[in-house]
Amino acid sequence: MISLRPVLPADIDQLYAISLMTGDAGKDATPLYRDGRLIGHIYSAPYATIHPELVFVAEDGEGVFGYIAGVFDTIAFEERLEREWWPHLRRLYADPEGDPALWNEDQKRIMVIHHPQRTPAPLVEKFPAHIHMNLLSRARGRGIGTALLDRWMENARDNGVKGIHLGANSSNHGGIRFWSSRGFAPVKVPPALASETTVWFGRLL
Repeated sequence: MISLRPVLPADIDQLYAISLMTGDAGKDATPLYRDGRLIGHIYSAPYATIHPELVFVAEDGEGVFGYIAGVFDTIAFEERLEREWWPHLRRLYADPEGDPALWNEDQKRIMVIHHPQRTPAPLVEKFPAHIHMNLLSRARGRGIGTALLDRWMENARDNGVKGIHLGANSSNHGGIRFWSSRGFAPVKVPPALASETTVWFGRLL
């Protein structure tokens, strides 16, 4: 039996594991990293720590196998990360040096910890909330992603959120198909703020 429920502190280690096992454009990123917690430091754990009321997990008899995490106010969340989340991690991980073209995957993620990019303003103005969702392979094709998304969006509507955005890896074709089929449309941002590896999506509520 599958249940959807709010995240609990005991789930956070599994969120780290799911983040890693889906961290290569939806595929297992374990072989790419020496430190398997780096992806979760950025995309799941801070949400479950700072805004646990906005994180929902999918669980079956084997345990938690998927999650959706987000915030209603992206700008305010980025400010809280600067105050409450990044400082500790910056003490744990040295800021990478040298040629970025030679960095390994760990160094690329550590760079994000030290120098996080703010979400493009045109995106946040229209779609102030944002989400991340990841599911282990055993969850896919079973409607779990849709159920998690519906749960999160219902909560957002009840709280007056007007729009949600997300960033999808440009090589994650399955993910792009999913978001496109759930009412999310690609959003163009100014060239100076665009990324070759990220496709931005937005949806009004």
